[in-house]
Amino acid sequence: MTTHIVGQERTRRRAPGTADELISRTGALPALEVCIERRPDPDRGGLSTADAAWPKRLRRIVRASLNRWGRPELIEDTELLLTELATNALRHGSGRSICVRVSVQDDTLKIQVTDGSPTRPELRHAALDDEGGRGLLLVESLAEEWGVSDDGTTTWCTLPLTEGPEEVQPAAATTPVFREIRLELPADPSAAGSARIQARTMLTMAAWPGNQRHAIDVLHTLVENAVQHALAPGKADQPFGACLRFTETDELLIDVTDPVPHFPDFDQAVAGESGGGLWEIAQEGVELSWFVASSEFDAKTVRAVVRPGPVDL
Repeated sequence: MTTHIVGQERTRRRAPGTADELISRTGALPALEVCIERRPDPDRGGLSTADAAWPKRLRRIVRASLNRWGRPELIEDTELLLTELATNALRHGSGRSICVRVSVQDDTLKIQVTDGSPTRPELRHAALDDEGGRGLLLVESLAEEWGVSDDGTTTWCTLPLTEGPEEVQPAAATTPVFREIRLELPADPSAAGSARIQARTMLTMAAWPGNQRHAIDVLHTLVENAVQHALAPGKADQPFGACLRFTETDELLIDVTDPVPHFPDFDQAVAGESGGGLWEIAQEGVELSWFVASSEFDAKTVRAVVRPGPVDL
């Protein structure tokens, strides 16, 4: 187990892999642990600005971990539960720090937040005009089980592990990549057209020995899907772009990155049960996959591997 220290955050993460792979390799189930130093505001009640920033950071961290563990179907509920427990701990805890642990235990995912306060949290029925007070009601409705440790310092809850998809790995090229060309795309509906124009020029200059029109159509479809289903209109600084990679045996890897780090209906999309774009690509012999682009920011990459063949300029 390695330890990464980022500011006041101490995060211990196991090597990536599905739960079964981790058991066979390390003899242990995957777990994420984060300890945060609280910085309460002495001049006013409620959360300080520094503490209020942590729930969003924790959502990002746990999202990346669940993707690495091959459990993207648990992301939404886990983020909500962790947000409520961590916010309560930051707001009401009495210790200098709070510690979060998310772990796989048998057939459940367990979320634990320790806040150092022996005061046991209680369900509260908020009035209609109350701004808060519904956190534990949300926990009770979403979690399979929840409770508090005997000493009152740790609140926990669980989610059942369904038979989720195996961790998605990038479609492997059969030989090493020797060249790549990145396409600069606008984060708006014009991106697909821009990708088509740039790719036509780049593939011609690279003299790629394959059906260039077909490859350009594949790129256009992937970019169009990302624009329609992943980009937030008008939002700045979204991770978005495309890259053409060429292998030593002239395979073309088309990678399109977008700001949504999960793709729960990928298999259905490829099978034609959810939209037709990916299905049409797959029917033409293109190998498709997706993977988390980076654990440092929210993004995924959809990859198409196009084999060389008759040249069609």
